Amino acid sequence: MSLIPIPKGPLRHGYTTGACATACAKAAFISLLEQKEITEIEITLPLGEKVVFKMKSSIFNSDYGTCTTIKDAGDDPDVTHGATIGCTISLNETKEIHFLQGKGVGVVTLPGLAIAVGEPAINPIPRKMITDTLNFLKHKFQCNKGVNVEVFVEKGEEIALKTLNSRIGILNGISILGTTGIVKAFSSSAYIASITQGIDVAIANGCTEIVINSGGRSEKLLKNQFLNLPDFAFIQYGNWIGDTLTKINSVSLKKVTIGIMIGKAAKLAQGELNTHSGKSTWDKEFIYQMAKNCGYTDKQCTPILELNMARRLTEIFNFTLEEPFFYSLRQHCYNVCKQYIPNVELNILLIDANDQMIGIN
Repeated sequence: MSLIPIPKGPLRHGYTTGACATACAKAAFISLLEQKEITEIEITLPLGEKVVFKMKSSIFNSDYGTCTTIKDAGDDPDVTHGATIGCTISLNETKEIHFLQGKGVGVVTLPGLAIAVGEPAINPIPRKMITDTLNFLKHKFQCNKGVNVEVFVEKGEEIALKTLNSRIGILNGISILGTTGIVKAFSSSAYIASITQGIDVAIANGCTEIVINSGGRSEKLLKNQFLNLPDFAFIQYGNWIGDTLTKINSVSLKKVTIGIMIGKAAKLAQGELNTHSGKSTWDKEFIYQMAKNCGYTDKQCTPILELNMARRLTEIFNFTLEEPFFYSLRQHCYNVCKQYIPNVELNILLIDANDQMIGIN
């Protein structure tokens, strides 16, 4: 998975799918009760901010109300940016609020998530936002009926193919997400949440061993080496190695394999746990000194200082574990990671630009 570079200048924030769904639920409920079209609606986000959402459509009859809005993720490269989020509201005789799976919203099929198996993939905070909003309206309108909430996402099944939802057992659509209601442009929170969820699902489904990797390319290589492991045992850390290790240390895993490309390994070896280019750079002097400590001559080591990319280290040293340089690079990565997961068996696999891998036990 390639990561989009962060543009320069001030970035515009947006709103989560959970905030959009809440706005649509509120508008649809009022549309049903008052039998009128709703063109915009104000909701209160979890941190107290009031936001007005414009409705793309508002349809109603005596049985239901349906409203939609267009998700605006601001300047964040969110796969759901521009998606049509909607909600259909109808009444029931139970006096309870029931969440139903709408088209384009996934269903939970594996244990380990905060939502029970069989439930639509609407996360706890969006559920609470919608529930609190509807309970307030029920009181305001003196409505003694229960409410059916059917959140849907147009083309949600297609959008879900661009996510890792299927890996954690969310099928047939996207998740309705959000903790604050606000999407901060290029925030790491959503990615780190997906890492946490992925590890929770692996644990809940009996995994004691996982393989973590930076993205789709390295994961494909690793899957061919670990044919005994199910898909949910493979976790993509992106650039957030430190957050991934912190999560691993809090659960009952026995063995972890880290697959890492040479460029990221050069950063990790010097102790950088966030390998995003905007957060860290590889230290040529550190790598130069590491090579010197392996016994290489000045003539062999000096070309390191002239490299523009760390992945080109394979042009200087043979990419094998018998080569002292790469043995040392792997060991440095091991030492950095091991201090964060002292009770877990750890293996480091180095991957070069030609998809060659060293370190297989």
